[in-house]
Amino acid sequence: MGTLRDLQFALQLKIEELRQRDTLIDELELELDTKDELIRRLQEELDRYRTALSLPTPSAVVAGVQASAAQIEDNQSAKRQTVISEPFSPDPMTIAVVSHRSCDKSQESRRLIQAALLKNDLLKNLDEEEIKAVTACMRRATINQGCFVFQEGTSGDQAFVLEEGRLDVTKDGQKVLTFEPEDMFGEVALLYNSTHAYSVSAQTDSKLWAIDRKSYHSVLTQCGLSRLSHSVELLRSVPFLQSLPDDVISQLFDQVQETNYSDGDYVFRQGAVGDTFYIISKGQVSVTEKKPGRQEQIVLAELSERQWFGEKALWGEAIQPVNVMAIGEVTCLVIDRRKMRTVHYLRFRTFRDVIEGSGSDSPPQLQQSNESKVEPKEDPASLAASTLSDFQIIRTLGLGEFSHVDLVQLKSNTRCVFAMRVLKKKLILNSGQREHILRERSILMEARCPFIVRLYKTFRDADHLYSLTEACLGGNLSRLLKEKGSIDDGSTKFYTACVVEALRFLHCRGVVYRDVKPENVVLDEQGYGKLIGSRCLKRVEVGKKTWTFCGTPGYVAPEIILSKGHSTSTDLWSLGVFVFELLSGRLPFDGSDPLKILTATVNGVDQIEFPKSFRKDACDFIQKLCRGNPSERLGSQRNGAKAIQKHKWFDGFNWDGLCKRKLTPPLIPKVNLPLQSATCALYSAEAVELCTNWEDF
Repeated sequence: MGTLRDLQFALQLKIEELRQRDTLIDELELELDTKDELIRRLQEELDRYRTALSLPTPSAVVAGVQASAAQIEDNQSAKRQTVISEPFSPDPMTIAVVSHRSCDKSQESRRLIQAALLKNDLLKNLDEEEIKAVTACMRRATINQGCFVFQEGTSGDQAFVLEEGRLDVTKDGQKVLTFEPEDMFGEVALLYNSTHAYSVSAQTDSKLWAIDRKSYHSVLTQCGLSRLSHSVELLRSVPFLQSLPDDVISQLFDQVQETNYSDGDYVFRQGAVGDTFYIISKGQVSVTEKKPGRQEQIVLAELSERQWFGEKALWGEAIQPVNVMAIGEVTCLVIDRRKMRTVHYLRFRTFRDVIEGSGSDSPPQLQQSNESKVEPKEDPASLAASTLSDFQIIRTLGLGEFSHVDLVQLKSNTRCVFAMRVLKKKLILNSGQREHILRERSILMEARCPFIVRLYKTFRDADHLYSLTEACLGGNLSRLLKEKGSIDDGSTKFYTACVVEALRFLHCRGVVYRDVKPENVVLDEQGYGKLIGSRCLKRVEVGKKTWTFCGTPGYVAPEIILSKGHSTSTDLWSLGVFVFELLSGRLPFDGSDPLKILTATVNGVDQIEFPKSFRKDACDFIQKLCRGNPSERLGSQRNGAKAIQKHKWFDGFNWDGLCKRKLTPPLIPKVNLPLQSATCALYSAEAVELCTNWEDF
């Protein structure tokens, strides 16, 4: 007969199984609602096509129908879905639970969990403090022989480390692997809601350690915020940095690297080339000097936490006049001379502002982009006062996860053609995406950039939200890439430049896009590329970070995968991946297994082989965008987007001509706007609410 503790564990496991089943039922109901909506829209579309084909139809309308059908097919067959995990914060309750859990582990259990994390291809990239925090967060679980930990096709939010026993891994009913003690599995579920590709069952009675997604993100966010706070405090302890504003100090944090030294290690030796500045974060160092003609070294000082050395690197000194050696375990914040150029710039900028009271230059994150020399088209006069019932539906352009997009026109002016995105409230609320949808609307309503699809107006009724945007009917780059296999260097350069201008506009306003990919770049009637709206859009204050896993696997930057906190520099990584895919027709980090994609991304671009067809300057451009350290990426330094524009890959490119729309795009879409309205449907007039605000839906 089992002990009370064993019974409690068994009960806890059963409760967890029931919770997972409830979650699965909710997901299946949500999927059913989505498919019902899809069937309804396709039936409506089929009815429209049948009606249209029974009438004399201009060739333009036929061409439009074919293009729309192809676009629907593309959207339905798209496999690369944008992933947005739930937003997490290190709430006191979670931290309290973690502290309690850390007390119930033996030293041997902690060692086993940490060994499993360090063996894991993905999580071994966490730093020592983060591994300790994740270890502390693990809770004990037991699984009886023959029972499933999880089953293929289900989704979950937990990862596991096996401590005792053996587990069978099966796929499609066939055994493929056996997990032994110290093995870890299910780690992708810690990042976002994903479907298990295999089943795991107990070959014997087994003991495991488990961690859920919320706890994982909470403790890593707490680690990141604590590290940021401590580093900023250390930077503030340096007298010549104390006058810098808080946002500049926070920016300097991105330039800093932590380096650990063991007892007796030399940080540097007397006579060595000095190009680095150090601030002691933990421990002590001994500063010694050897005089000419003498064998022994003279101890000049012992420095401890919050003290610094190597400051002559700021002024360009080349030779170290002393030795610095670690006493015990030491951790230093390190900034090399190259990164100190940013320090010089920021210090000069602040000093000049204090003296002059103003200045034309600004740090990269505060740079104001040059407004386009071509203003977006003004709203039609009748648009400002329009209601939902003033629009008639021509056809469906595409289908999404929570929405579909209609091609619409004003009844009063059939030459005014727009795209109407129709979102289902129930699907948004059930999936926890309300905050992201509202954020996207807020940002796009203020965006006036010729390289971003314009959002004109929003509406709502009892069941749906509606957003009226400009209609870009030239298709997206994913479709073009599918047709051509790859895109030539010159064309890739043009489309990349369009995306750079869109990102520059957003970044100068503190907005991170987080989902740059060919599917999200559409062509207007002239052939210019434009970024579409995305639920990943978010404002991030200067010097701050955001922590939500957001983006498309294969495109997301390493700092998002590792929950290090991210800002606008994450878009620069995605831009590099975007260029690679356009030129080659494939992703640099790709595969059928999400874990392999994420692991390859964290390992970095230096581990992949570039196609021989790539020009050397294109390879260099991609490599400089896809640097592991966000602060080192091309475009993240003080020159911002200018550094991208001046890269040798863009030699000879007419940026001014792009902004003035004087360049001839690589492809001019054949867009024939349908002007026939006889077959058009209307939105339900009786259900329309007068309110156009979404805030309280």
